Amino acid sequence: MSVAALIVAAGRGSRAGEGTPKQYRDLQGQSVLTRTIAGFLSHPGVDRILIVIHPDDRDLYEASIAAFAPLPSALLPCVHGGDTRQDSVRNGLEALTISDPDIVLVHDAARPFASPELIDRAIEAARRWDAAVPGTPVTDTIKVIGPQSEVVSTPDRATLRAVQTPQAFRFASLLDAHRKAASAGLHDFTDDGALAEWAELPVHVFEGESGNIKLTHPADFMEAERRLKGSPMRYITKLGTGFDVHAFGDGDHVWLGGIKVPHDRGVIAHSDGDVILHALTDAILGALADGDIGTHFPPSDPQWRGASSDHFLAHAVNLVRERGGIVDHLDTTLLCERPRLGPHREAMRQRITEIAGLRLDQVSLKATTTEKLGFTGRSEGIAAQAAATIRLPEVNP
Repeated sequence: MSVAALIVAAGRGSRAGEGTPKQYRDLQGQSVLTRTIAGFLSHPGVDRILIVIHPDDRDLYEASIAAFAPLPSALLPCVHGGDTRQDSVRNGLEALTISDPDIVLVHDAARPFASPELIDRAIEAARRWDAAVPGTPVTDTIKVIGPQSEVVSTPDRATLRAVQTPQAFRFASLLDAHRKAASAGLHDFTDDGALAEWAELPVHVFEGESGNIKLTHPADFMEAERRLKGSPMRYITKLGTGFDVHAFGDGDHVWLGGIKVPHDRGVIAHSDGDVILHALTDAILGALADGDIGTHFPPSDPQWRGASSDHFLAHAVNLVRERGGIVDHLDTTLLCERPRLGPHREAMRQRITEIAGLRLDQVSLKATTTEKLGFTGRSEGIAAQAAATIRLPEVNP
């Protein structure tokens, strides 16, 4: 059975930072795209390779394939992509109709580490089924959330897979599915497996690879460089602190640690006034040296009026992970005479772990009074101080 690889390289890669599109950035003397193409050109089971590029990237593309001069016959002339990834894949599939392969492997240009064994499994999966995608087990607990960041459900991790490329299909089946989606006015499928599901093709999952990373954020490129050098990623520990205070006002509850706590007062605040989550957010931002909560969520912006502080903490944690970092520990001390923390401590810890995607042993929560001294001692307000320990990839080893 003939096999074609369709490599999608038409994106702009804005999350990787400013400058050259990520698929053309240098990795140890070769562009990402050059390395990705090389993996398929060298595979004996792949007969044809077609690259879909952005119309503005012709010079970058030509520079990337110059490494293969004289150009092998297996490398077909490139085609231009469309407005969406789905449109780009369809353009590539239409161009492949001339060679009419039996199997097509659709792969992201920004995944340069697909191994020969992974490509073998993809080809075999397409021979066995009409549609198949590589997947790796999910190690983190996943939460399905509602519009107010409330947890709706917790899927069983054993049934979940993180999907990668190359995704493998019978060529005729995938082309037909793409044409049907375009005719239906659908253009925003970001994954060919999902489009195949929409077209009611049974989609199977075969074994992916943890090393088949997609280069998305700057930290991914640092990891790729280290990998090619044969050295492991090294991390440095950062510590940040945070403090927040709110005056009491009218109301019958306060929000603390993501939990609604009954109280004879409320707090005066632009958002929900959760001092614990605000302090934790600032602690993480401090460890990142990335401003404070007011920088990211200005109180002058009406969209944050009454907002759940879950959003603030989740945003700060996501910034760490976008940089390839790890949140190690969160520690908070609540300062007030009332309400008492004890009855709600474990519920708050659990809620913080859900928001931040951590284990329970990574979240500490304490409380103290100020011995009737100061504004907290006079029950005029409530405060919290926090510390966050994170690890970030070392930029200059």
